[in-house]
Amino acid sequence: MVSLNINGKETHIDVPADMPLLWALRDVANLTGTKFGCGMGLCGACTVHLDGAAIRSCITPISAATGKKITTIEGIDVDHASHVGQAVQAAWRKLDVVQCGYCQSGQIMSAVSLLSQNKRPTDADIDQAMTGNICRCATYVRIRAAIHEAAKTLA
Repeated sequence: MVSLNINGKETHIDVPADMPLLWALRDVANLTGTKFGCGMGLCGACTVHLDGAAIRSCITPISAATGKKITTIEGIDVDHASHVGQAVQAAWRKLDVVQCGYCQSGQIMSAVSLLSQNKRPTDADIDQAMTGNICRCATYVRIRAAIHEAAKTLA
């Protein structure tokens, strides 16, 4: 039995310590907002926060998350950076960023992590922070614009 802090709640699950965090979140905790994309940490669809830092949950074993605070897209509003999460989600809606939507939870989680650390990112800062978040619909221009929009509301 493993105890995890997921979205501010202590959750006990019976899984092997080497199980990827993604599968514990999706299949055991029923938090399906975090997506499976590549299984190798390359596409960003599985991005969650571990103690506030954006990580790829498909390659992170449960053992690495034990004793740390896990935040998924479902818990972005209860996270310590909830005002940042709200600003990012509002900007995403305002600028109609989403097309198919599959990558968006990972994109949003990476954007929230960036803006939690840097309230006034440059295009280069955004490009660096969002590296590894793939959008098959190629909404990168709208993603960058939404991050700048959210930053304006946080300034």
